[in-house]
Amino acid sequence: MKGAKSTSKRAEPKLAVNKKAAGAATKGRKASKKAAKDPNKPKRPSSAFFVFMEEFRKQFNKENPNNKAVSAVGKAAGEKWKSMTEADKAPFVAKAEKRKIEYEKNMKAYNKKQAEGADAAEEEGSEKSMSEVNDEDEGDEDGSGEDDDDE
Repeated sequence: MKGAKSTSKRAEPKLAVNKKAAGAATKGRKASKKAAKDPNKPKRPSSAFFVFMEEFRKQFNKENPNNKAVSAVGKAAGEKWKSMTEADKAPFVAKAEKRKIEYEKNMKAYNKKQAEGADAAEEEGSEKSMSEVNDEDEGDEDGSGEDDDDE
């Protein structure tokens, strides 16, 4: 009976180790599939609340110079934003809309450049492959596979 208990105890830790190893292997694969971010891609525009936060943060820091907590600024801004009327929020909403329109223009230009870059890359790839084919044909005119430079 002691043998049965000891084998079951030994089997459990091995299973646990195997599960951890399998989990680590899948985590590594997920990280490698993630595409790299393009630094030239336009950044998304701020929402109306974050436009409000830009101004509120300056004002709050002037009134509370000793405050070092970022969370305090965020909480105070959130409370004030909730208490504001739609008319009070209107200038921030308008600024956010302007930024959104500008972002959409920038994204159209960015996507156009990306499409042109992809077309150019495909053309270069096809030209390169044609030159490689031509190089191979020039070297093998007699079919021997050797260069005739020594003759």
